[in-house]
Amino acid sequence: MRVFVTGASGWVGSAVVPELIGAGHEVLGLARSDKSAAAITAAGAEVLRGDLDDLDALKAGATDCDAVIHLAFIHDFSRFDASVQTDARAIETLAAALEGSGKPLVVTGGTTAVPGRVATEHDTSAPGSPGAGRDANAKAALDSATRGVRPSVVRLPRTVHGEGDGGFIAQLVTAAREKGVSGYVGDGTSRWPAVHVRDTARLYRLALEQVPAGSVLHAVGDEGVPVREIAETIGRHLGLPTASVPAEDFGFLGRILAVDQPASSALTRELLDWRPSEPGLVEDLDKGHYFR
Repeated sequence: MRVFVTGASGWVGSAVVPELIGAGHEVLGLARSDKSAAAITAAGAEVLRGDLDDLDALKAGATDCDAVIHLAFIHDFSRFDASVQTDARAIETLAAALEGSGKPLVVTGGTTAVPGRVATEHDTSAPGSPGAGRDANAKAALDSATRGVRPSVVRLPRTVHGEGDGGFIAQLVTAAREKGVSGYVGDGTSRWPAVHVRDTARLYRLALEQVPAGSVLHAVGDEGVPVREIAETIGRHLGLPTASVPAEDFGFLGRILAVDQPASSALTRELLDWRPSEPGLVEDLDKGHYFR
């Protein structure tokens, strides 16, 4: 298939593109800058210049291809609602371009937190919670099945790790270096779901190739690593003490660290031949690349 990928030069996209090409697919990647375009070209894909606000480019990319994987999201947490609205417009544009074609549309969401138990693929975020907006966007994508599209959703956990990751785990490493202590929130028992980026890429490919319309998938390798264990591993590598610190010391990340949010991928594994085979989060931390 010829696949249009938004976010093709991003952290997850940089793993998805070679996964697709290695499986015999062609890739057209959306690029908003010269740097992104160069990265996409170097990965062996074609480039379409544009961004998530360029709805004409999104329509052109989807129309020109046999399938779409929508990875891009504006991670500006100071304007999160605006980012969600941009994502909603992009998804509607992509779905409209594929209407009546039966082509796959794979969009991206996030695992949720369910008080008192492990979240599954059947769960959605509580109304008014930070994840509710993205869940609404995912539902809109899934509803496009009634318009002749084959939609599915891949939900990512809080951490998609691997060498080159600049996300939450890298931020915790930076914070530990700056403060001289590797911190966690509360008693550190809150659990943090995670997955390796290469396992994630394989799941996106399988979603594209195999899943029926309306499928919701969880890209979860580690169901939930206690945040204290993450902090202790970081502290051990940096030679720093580990301690509970106030949530506000982490900024917006503190609110996330305080929430127990384990998530399962059992239903995803039943549906597909997907078994995470890459290192788990703690094992990946122990490889040392987060500390170079």
